[in-house]
Amino acid sequence: QVQLVESGGGLVQAGDSLRLSCAASGITFSNYAMAWFRQAPGKEREFVAAISWSGGSTFYADSVKGRFTISRDNAKNTVSLQMNSLRPEDTAVYSCAADFRGRAVADSRSYDYWGQGTQVTVSS
Repeated sequence: QVQLVESGGGLVQAGDSLRLSCAASGITFSNYAMAWFRQAPGKEREFVAAISWSGGSTFYADSVKGRFTISRDNAKNTVSLQMNSLRPEDTAVYSCAADFRGRAVADSRSYDYWGQGTQVTVSS
């Protein structure tokens, strides 16, 4: 059974940092591109960051470029999102997703598996 489990969310103040983690099981992790998406209340789901299955490419939404960093640890079957300089507009449920042999794309339709999400709340 495929399972993606996010952790690391919480309540922080603007300017603070958080590190999210997504642990995968039931897949050959190194064969999948991994991505983070987020969805704020009343808003559509939006792309945040992705890393290719090979680990050679990363891709970020303009809104987080320079503040967030995606990385993967294939030995631990995890993908992380380091979030710095957080803003209130970053408040959302953050979900990880997996795409077989993916190239770090922003289109959610490319992703095969999804986690349940972890809440990030940034106060001003």
